[in-house]
Amino acid sequence: MARTAPDSAAVTWTDPLCPTARALDLVGDRWCLMIVRDAMEDARTFSDFQQRTGIARNILTDRLRRLVDRGILARETAPTGKRQHYALTAAGHDLFAVIVALRQWGERHAFAPGEDHSALVDEHGIPVTTLWPVGTDGNALDATSTRVTTEQ
Repeated sequence: MARTAPDSAAVTWTDPLCPTARALDLVGDRWCLMIVRDAMEDARTFSDFQQRTGIARNILTDRLRRLVDRGILARETAPTGKRQHYALTAAGHDLFAVIVALRQWGERHAFAPGEDHSALVDEHGIPVTTLWPVGTDGNALDATSTRVTTEQ
């Protein structure tokens, strides 16, 4: 399904032909990804994001604006009409697999064996299965079994 990309003239692309580089240009900043993570966990207001991340107010203001401008978050007026709320767009929701993959990488490589950390579980309380790309034959893929081509 086709998605609407941000205005290319409004973004300076690190590597214009690489989807990975473009994605990082849009959301690669650690604060942006932490804001997206928290939005997935029902953070909605400036205060929610500030309290959860501890990010400085000026940086948070900039990152929220950037995420709205780039189509990751939408700014909405709260039901009371007094505050702004932020909600994930379809593009923001599509980052779920990215957040899960980063989380799982962190579980494997950023903690000592047995060190306490949070866990992502499904609605039944069962840990989420490790994400790993697979080919059309169902076999696991890695950097040695894939290659990059130009697609038009």
